[in-house]
Amino acid sequence: MPISRREFIMKSSAAGISMALWSDALSAELEYLKHYKEKVGDTASLVSDEKFWSAVRNLFEPVKDFINLENGYFLAHPISTRNFFQQRTMYINSRSSWYMRKEQEASREKTREKLAQLVGCDKEELALVRNTTEAMNIVIMGYPWQKGDEVVISDQDYGSMMDQLEQAANRYGIVIRKIALPMHPQSDDQIIAAFTSAMNPKTKMLLLTHMINLTGQILPAKEIIATAHQRGVEVLVDAAHSFAQILWTFEDLDADYLGTSLHKWLCNTLGAGMFCVKKKHISKIWPLFGDVSLKADDVKKFEHFGTVQCAVYETIDKAIDFHLMLGLQLKEARLRYMKDYWTQKVFDMQKVSINTPLEARRSCAIANFKIEGLTPNELADKLYKDFKIFTVAIDHPIVKGVRVTPHLYTSIQDLDALAAAIEKIVSG
Repeated sequence: MPISRREFIMKSSAAGISMALWSDALSAELEYLKHYKEKVGDTASLVSDEKFWSAVRNLFEPVKDFINLENGYFLAHPISTRNFFQQRTMYINSRSSWYMRKEQEASREKTREKLAQLVGCDKEELALVRNTTEAMNIVIMGYPWQKGDEVVISDQDYGSMMDQLEQAANRYGIVIRKIALPMHPQSDDQIIAAFTSAMNPKTKMLLLTHMINLTGQILPAKEIIATAHQRGVEVLVDAAHSFAQILWTFEDLDADYLGTSLHKWLCNTLGAGMFCVKKKHISKIWPLFGDVSLKADDVKKFEHFGTVQCAVYETIDKAIDFHLMLGLQLKEARLRYMKDYWTQKVFDMQKVSINTPLEARRSCAIANFKIEGLTPNELADKLYKDFKIFTVAIDHPIVKGVRVTPHLYTSIQDLDALAAAIEKIVSG
């Protein structure tokens, strides 16, 4: 059995570790978790170890006046990351133009290298941007389209991406082919066939959402990309929800372009995103903002969008440290465990339907459900007003329900409260 927090601190002190460490409760908690993980060693055992996750919860400051199960939009960062961001904001403001002219570039390059290692690409294939939408827009609006070129999308892609492509269609005369994505697919082949059926010799690009934001469904991205490449089609991946939630690398997916936000599952503060692009494509993509000072094949040309809040980018380093401290394998397993926990409790309730495929490889943290007789907005409002549970209504042409997204700080008691609330709504 793992030793207690008190025992660990006492033994560490006896071994000569400075007690100054323990004056910082946060540092002590982080050290305790590292030791706890090493002691247990087995991910399967840690996934449901509520003592361990209670300690993880102590590294955050979740809201106290309601249960937050809408973490998909923006995942609150750990206290350590938040504190670092505040400290660096103060430092950068105190240094003023000196920082911007003398320190900023070195800091960004350090962040670029560390982030590239995490996502699995060459640092010369990674640009630091502001969010997923901007990353995707770089490709959609910067691709050398010719009139009549075609793009394949699904009916469950993110709205902003669809808007960008509609603008590109109006501007360049490209054609958008939209496929119907099954909500509960029977197989990977069914999904792949849906995409390939829309491809033809005019198809230049496929927009692929790795994890659907509406339901949390995970698509077999690697296989879809391979099939598209066989047909000479380039693939732009929307990884807003898959990055730092489930295990994959840019190299392994073999995507041509990929965008994600770092304020979601990496738990960085708001304002930073990542754009990955294969080296062979960099030259042909125009940046959103004009830049003739850099070579056409320099990925940094995509970062020319004016003065930014630099502390946001410096904080990525600390967000990665926290992510690595837990480990993606354990993080993914815990998030999937929580989704399974509450959906199993409500799965057989009358009037309740789950809009998310629950197989382990098809979903992780996010799930969407509906209750017969209630609109998405009515259901979300009822959960909050009657039970103080915050979710988000998804009133989409294809998906109608409420999206539930727990976080690492979500307790089992929070999920029990959700299940109890659903049961009361159904019975009432």
